[in-house]
Amino acid sequence: MNAAAKVKEMQIPSLICILHFMNLTKGQDSTNIVRCRRSSSVSSVCPSGCATCSPLNGCLSCKPRLFFHLEQDGMRQKGTCLTSCPRGHYGVRSPHISTCTKCKVDCASCFSENFCTHCHQGHFLYRGKCESSCPKGLTANTALRECTECPAGCEMCVRRNMCTRCRADLYLLQGQCLLTCPKGFEPDVQLMQCIPQIHCEVGEWTEWGPCVRKQNTRAYRRGEEARTRQVLHSPSFYGNPCPHVSEIRKCVLIKRESNKL
Repeated sequence: MNAAAKVKEMQIPSLICILHFMNLTKGQDSTNIVRCRRSSSVSSVCPSGCATCSPLNGCLSCKPRLFFHLEQDGMRQKGTCLTSCPRGHYGVRSPHISTCTKCKVDCASCFSENFCTHCHQGHFLYRGKCESSCPKGLTANTALRECTECPAGCEMCVRRNMCTRCRADLYLLQGQCLLTCPKGFEPDVQLMQCIPQIHCEVGEWTEWGPCVRKQNTRAYRRGEEARTRQVLHSPSFYGNPCPHVSEIRKCVLIKRESNKL
């Protein structure tokens, strides 16, 4: 091994120590750094993706095109080599070592330092940044955690073409805000929604009932018989009303002769 290669190999553990120092949380002492210096020897068997490593600190350098990332391992941090950076980090490539860098504090995932792709709860994505509130004309979508451009007349929506709450004078139908309800629907002024219009539906007539003599009548052998049908579906407010569900017609009483002894 030539002198330049030896110098480069000696520099790798030092670089890892610096990365450990930069990622240590506030309040920790310097024991991690001391351990790092003492364990700078390179192991012959490394985890997948590592170019060099040590038993205590994990990966010290990565194979080409992989990102170096420090993972929490109990009270310590160990180096790993990944094909892509984990959620909450973005990749920074350089000729010497490619690393994973943590996104900004209000950003759950990001493409780069200044371009967020998903926000933490309580913040909303707008043009690559996480804002605590959305600008005028956009809705703070709590489900997607982003500022959404709603359809015309819509006050709250889950995406561009799906409204969940309309302006006070408009009716909601299938994610759209309408001034009047279309054919087949009718307005519900309590919910301010267009609901399906329901027409009355009735069943079949029953058989005619027995012929009975009408009370308070002097007509000889004159009676009445009736039949009915049930309402299967009651109409909505603007639906077609139900037809009559009972009928009466005149009939002739049949005189029954008593049996002779």
